[in-house]
Amino acid sequence: MTIKVGVNGYGTIGKRVADAVAMQKDMKLIGVTAHSYSFNTEVAKQKGYKIFTVDSDNDLKLNGIKSDGDMNNLLEEVDIIVDATPKKVGKENLDKYYKPKKVKAIFQGGEKHEIAGTSFVAQCNYNEALNKDYARIVSCNTTGLCRTLHAVDKKYGIESVHATMIRRGADPGDIHHGPINAIVPVLEMPSHHGPDVQTVLHNVEIFTTALSVPSTLMHLHTLTVDLKKKANVNDVIELFKNSTRIRIVRNAEHLRSTAEIIEFARDLGRLRGDMPEICVWQEAIGVISNSYNKLLYMQAVHQESDVVPENIDCIRAMTGFKDGAKSIAMTNKCFGIR
Repeated sequence: MTIKVGVNGYGTIGKRVADAVAMQKDMKLIGVTAHSYSFNTEVAKQKGYKIFTVDSDNDLKLNGIKSDGDMNNLLEEVDIIVDATPKKVGKENLDKYYKPKKVKAIFQGGEKHEIAGTSFVAQCNYNEALNKDYARIVSCNTTGLCRTLHAVDKKYGIESVHATMIRRGADPGDIHHGPINAIVPVLEMPSHHGPDVQTVLHNVEIFTTALSVPSTLMHLHTLTVDLKKKANVNDVIELFKNSTRIRIVRNAEHLRSTAEIIEFARDLGRLRGDMPEICVWQEAIGVISNSYNKLLYMQAVHQESDVVPENIDCIRAMTGFKDGAKSIAMTNKCFGIR
């Protein structure tokens, strides 16, 4: 069965999801939406993607792009829609379009868990999205936390977690939220990331704090994890090496910063220089020696791309593909993830 997919919202996440869908052998990208003309819509046109309008198509016409229809036309052709619109717009789209058309929909982490009742990270809870009408991909930071903590919890069991998110101030192409010349703390305790993790890892006790810094490339997390079983550093390194969508990076490789990780991704030939894996620094993994039950590590999260593979796997789960491990393997192959 070929799954017919539409993408509503063709920005940072939407354009990546559209390209990823187009790469899958079991999916067909029906089209993407545009609110107005931009370089994104020009690229979509050059790639041969059908472009459907949400509002008026006058702006597109003035710039030489012929609309293939409107949102309702797109929804009539798809099995499932990936909503990659700005936060809170997804909820409006659910009530205005998706429910009346009875079309399955995937939302992004800017929406609240309640919009779908199912929050998704493929390697953690694939089965929870099976055959669902609606699901939500959690945010880039929550995805990063869930991937590594799920691996740790399976091997050692987790008593509790404290994590601090050192967040990029804005995406590289975002001129509206940056640059900033400040370190900006999130003035709420906990930050929203901890409760969001629990929508996926339901039994993990976690407390999170967050701050933003003048950088655009990646987020960085520092984690302190109290374990139920004793651990040692070498075993944790091997655990992460053998866990999907996690990459161990090393000082010996001169991967000492988020900038060097992104340069590494470019040199690997990744589309747009993306790094969808969560990168854990080998030298920043530690176990406190007087107990061996306290694990500390640091990880880098590429906010533009780590949720994209999750969207692909969620499409399969919601349309009835039951083998989560096989779906993850299929998606990883397309992304070049080991």
